[in-house]
Amino acid sequence: MSKKIFSGVQPTGNLHLGNFLGAIKNFVDLNKEKENECIFCVVDLHAITIKQDKGQLQNNIRETAATFIASGIDPNKSIIFNQSKVQAHAEGSWILSCMSPMGWLNRMTQFKEKAGKDKEKASVGLYIYPILMASDILLYDTTHVPVGEDQKQHLELTRDIAQKFNKDFNCEDFLKVPEPLIKKKFSRIMSLKDGLKKMSKSDPSDLSRINLTDTKDDIINKIKKAKTDSFAIPSEEHDLIDRPEAVNLLGIYSSISNQTLVKTLEEFGGKNFSDLKKDLAEVLTNKISPISDEIKKLINDKGYLDNILKQGASKAEEIAGKKIREMKKIIGF
Repeated sequence: MSKKIFSGVQPTGNLHLGNFLGAIKNFVDLNKEKENECIFCVVDLHAITIKQDKGQLQNNIRETAATFIASGIDPNKSIIFNQSKVQAHAEGSWILSCMSPMGWLNRMTQFKEKAGKDKEKASVGLYIYPILMASDILLYDTTHVPVGEDQKQHLELTRDIAQKFNKDFNCEDFLKVPEPLIKKKFSRIMSLKDGLKKMSKSDPSDLSRINLTDTKDDIINKIKKAKTDSFAIPSEEHDLIDRPEAVNLLGIYSSISNQTLVKTLEEFGGKNFSDLKKDLAEVLTNKISPISDEIKKLINDKGYLDNILKQGASKAEEIAGKKIREMKKIIGF
């Protein structure tokens, strides 16, 4: 059965292995399935919930688009565009905001985590971010959304908003209720320096992550210095309990090699971490180095990237613009 896929990545710059294995690798697989209609968005409106440098934001938008293409997403098969070029996203977000109860937003745990103790200083945009996400998804009659565990609650909100709109305006099935595509294994890649923290570009230590623009030598050095424990690698999954760094490195190897953790444990059970690190560095450089080289090549061709984004925005506007016009008629505008 064909699926209409929508997902997005914030143009925050410095995309890393966690972004690739947690999201982009899945996008590439979905793009390859002939029956799927895929839309991949550089969600630059979401990015400005935190103040951005103008020039750097423009560079990051291009770099995110370059990463999509370098990783294997075909712009001739899938739509790639940046969100701010399609006005329907912001307009849809306002309409949906007007019929979404504040109580629903108050339950969103990600706002509480990001705002922390200074929630009074957090932007309104950060608070209503999930409604803009709902607009992104619903404007394209999306049937399936690839999400990580951290966005699952937001997708549940999107489903609630769609059902409420349809009920409030007596227009059954006008806004399609999307299903999640949740990657069960290795969707959350952790820091190379602390197996309990998610890999992040905001970590002050560059050794904590593999950047998608890292050189071969960078990758080898970072894996060599990655934190481990003092025990041998087990052969059984239950022996990995309370060993977060071991779980992380074995998970990364499994994901990049497209195999199960059970298979990886069969391969390395009883061996030392030096053996795993040697092989992990090899599979990572084989996979990431060509992507890194292609990203750098594409970034130097701004005209090509801008044209891809312009063409994608035109296609997206045709779909989302039609939906927003229908939505206005339903409301009474």
